Amino acid sequence: MTDSPKHAVVLLSGGLDSATTAAIALSQGFQVHALSIDYGQRHRFELTSARRVADSLKIQDHKLVSIDLASLGGSALTADIEVPQGRSGEEMSVGIPVTYVPARNTVMLSLALGFAEVLGAADIFVGVNAVDYSGYPDCRPEFIVAFEQLANLATKAGVEGATKFSIHAPLIQMTKAEIIRQGMELSVDYGLTHTCYSPNEAGLACGKCDACQLRKQGFADAGLEDPIEYQV
Repeated sequence: MTDSPKHAVVLLSGGLDSATTAAIALSQGFQVHALSIDYGQRHRFELTSARRVADSLKIQDHKLVSIDLASLGGSALTADIEVPQGRSGEEMSVGIPVTYVPARNTVMLSLALGFAEVLGAADIFVGVNAVDYSGYPDCRPEFIVAFEQLANLATKAGVEGATKFSIHAPLIQMTKAEIIRQGMELSVDYGLTHTCYSPNEAGLACGKCDACQLRKQGFADAGLEDPIEYQV
């Protein structure tokens, strides 16, 4: 007699980090339910990548939810604000960048929590990283701890004791190179992923935004070739 599989919700954006996170959840024996969010982001091509990543990892349950954070604005990813390009590593390490989307990870984790409660799943995986993206306040370990506490306070399943929710952020203290090496060990096809904040109409990465530069540096530091093409 075999044990029933553990179920987990994984936030899957289609980027390098979320693809690696999904692969980690699978490697830990979870039956993964992937959740992608169309929030009005200017780089919506990532949602196509999310489908490709889910298919390549043989994730059968992949849900797409649409919300309109673009109507709130306030970010270079959702409003008519220029995406920074060509910034140095020192410039990227100072302050909160204009690509921060107000409350995005809080909203996304809330949707993942709702999905998990419906499924009866206790585990939620998110690919936040506090090393290469330290400017984002909702990528810090303190945020993950606080949201896990909220999850167990604000749900029927948590209050009644039916489920103790755990928020997993396996990449949070890893460098980009370490993330890439981990993904390669788990056979993640990074050629299917999308990272760029400012792609062209065909989805080709700009090569100059913060996200592209961090990705390219990560592959260089890992001693590996990035399988995607760039405009520059």
